Amino acid sequence: MPNNEPNPVNRVSDAWNTVASYSSYTEAQSAVDRLSDEKFPVEQIDIVGSDLRLVEHVTGRMTKGRAAGMGAASGAWFGLFIGLLVGLFTTGGAWLGLILGGLAIGALWGAVFGFVGHVATGGRRDFSSTQSLAAARYDVIVRGGHADRARGILQREGLSGTA
Repeated sequence: MPNNEPNPVNRVSDAWNTVASYSSYTEAQSAVDRLSDEKFPVEQIDIVGSDLRLVEHVTGRMTKGRAAGMGAASGAWFGLFIGLLVGLFTTGGAWLGLILGGLAIGALWGAVFGFVGHVATGGRRDFSSTQSLAAARYDVIVRGGHADRARGILQREGLSGTA
């Protein structure tokens, strides 16, 4: 249903007040921690990251051998889990054999799947990496009419940021 008002009310934006902006999450976290120390109602605070970007850190070259090794390690954990699970219902010396067998079979199949999976990429991704999200700015936002008090505390403590 369209809103025919000339300036529609956005209750969420109106209820939120940015009291400070920081260039790092650690700074925003320190500001909220300081507010908490002052017995501020922290349940009224949000830290909002803006201007998000994906950061991919390349950790190394991915070879067929490394892919097989990583697959073997992953498969060994899964095999160990299955061996332990089946071992719960076994008595006697067969228990150790189930665990070691599960570990070995899991490592073997993991290595095969890791190798085949890497070969299937056709060399289009011959590196390993980790990914994370980073924001250019972190805003400390206060709801419920407490913004002025929060600004006062942060200014007094020298944590007022750029807002």
